[in-house]
Amino acid sequence: MTVSILIFLPVVAALVVLFMGKAVAKHVALLFSIAELAIAGIFLSRFVPDSSTQFTVIAPWIPRAGIYFIAGIDGINIILVLLTTLLVPLIILTTYKHEYQNAGRFYALILFMQAGLMTVFTALDGFLFYVGWEAALIPIYFINAMWGGENRIRVNIKFFIYTFAGSLFMLLVIIYLYMQTPSKTYDIHGFYNLNLDARHQSWVFWGFFLAFAVKMPIFPFHTWQPDTYTEAPSAGTMLMSGIMLKMGIYGVIRLLIPIAPLGVKEWGFMALVLSTIGIVYSSIIAFTQKDGKRLVAYSSLAHVGLIAAALFTFMTPNGRYVWTNQGLQGALIQMLNHGINVVGLFFIWDIIGTRMGTREISRLGGIAKVAPKFAVAFLIIVLGTVALPLTNGFIGEFLLLNAVYQYNVIFAALAGLTMIFGAVYMLRSYKNVMHGETNALTVTFKDISGTEYLVLGIICVLIIAIGVYPQPILHLSDAAVSNLNNLVLNKLPK
Repeated sequence: MTVSILIFLPVVAALVVLFMGKAVAKHVALLFSIAELAIAGIFLSRFVPDSSTQFTVIAPWIPRAGIYFIAGIDGINIILVLLTTLLVPLIILTTYKHEYQNAGRFYALILFMQAGLMTVFTALDGFLFYVGWEAALIPIYFINAMWGGENRIRVNIKFFIYTFAGSLFMLLVIIYLYMQTPSKTYDIHGFYNLNLDARHQSWVFWGFFLAFAVKMPIFPFHTWQPDTYTEAPSAGTMLMSGIMLKMGIYGVIRLLIPIAPLGVKEWGFMALVLSTIGIVYSSIIAFTQKDGKRLVAYSSLAHVGLIAAALFTFMTPNGRYVWTNQGLQGALIQMLNHGINVVGLFFIWDIIGTRMGTREISRLGGIAKVAPKFAVAFLIIVLGTVALPLTNGFIGEFLLLNAVYQYNVIFAALAGLTMIFGAVYMLRSYKNVMHGETNALTVTFKDISGTEYLVLGIICVLIIAIGVYPQPILHLSDAAVSNLNNLVLNKLPK
């Protein structure tokens, strides 16, 4: 069994669901997404946590142009595979109490997007990576445009322009790298073996960086994100924040740094500065937000900024190499943790918005008195988000901050503001929404039940389980991360 089944099963599922009626589309989509999760579980049970690539598929696609369908799983992308296959069924479950016009199209687009995401995370051919990158963008554009809020068209056009423009720079770099390979191939490992000088690696850095910085996003390429997250339907917001933005982080790890380490050496400090500015800026802006969904959007910006900052702590100005295994593993596990937590937070605000008809924090209060199960779930997710010890957010942010600290104490102090500020604005918003006296609006709030209880229960269990015992996840990536670190180190001048 090869990884191709994880790519093509969602495509088949989408085609089936597309023609389903409203009553059954969501159930069929859920069954297919659970089947995808089960297959990923089989791969996980058979995965050997070493530095090799496993479950590989190699098939000619356009061989005259050097394009092959090459995909596989290793210790780096297996965490993204698990994240995607875990979150998609949860996201589908969050939609069960909503009614959508053209439900078949809605759920088909979710499954098409899953196929694109799986292509990106497993691709070992540069052209295939680009195809998956664009394939994941098209469904989310239509999800947001057809089922988003009042300003969805204007906001969605901005989102599309930003991401599509960044992608073009990446395509140019991939074609350039193809032209440099002796055998004219798009194989990513062939790109790794190239011996480009510092000037050309700088151009490669910028081409990749512009694409990945928009997708994460990093300041100042972030301006599409808060509006898009706010106007998108909740399922679309969860897909973008929980999974899609990880494409940019993954691209930095898989392509940018191992292909152009001299470019990162030259420009990594600039990327680190932008990431740190984004952390502080987003955290400050989050304090001023009155809409709960928008607050979570800025919180997400700050947390992703910390991941980016750790990745770009590559080499100090005096030439000391500090791109550590801990920092890389912190980025990988935090991608998983952030996805779980942010989907939980957006679902919390989806429930509040649906029940109350508003997400304005000042109009809420006292919900814990009438919905104790909801209050407990909300609190656990908030504590995971603010990285309380023994929750999933702690181990990732600890490893990331340690990586930044190895680079520079001042940057570590600034990056650490994401934890301090995050604790303040997240706990303050929780207090304002859940505690105090109920009002005429919140006294009617009904506690969670059914699929809401199931989704939030799974998320809370994951937050605690990963927080208490993260070692199995870290073990998956340990050997692959060491191998990648050695690859980069060997490409640097001695």
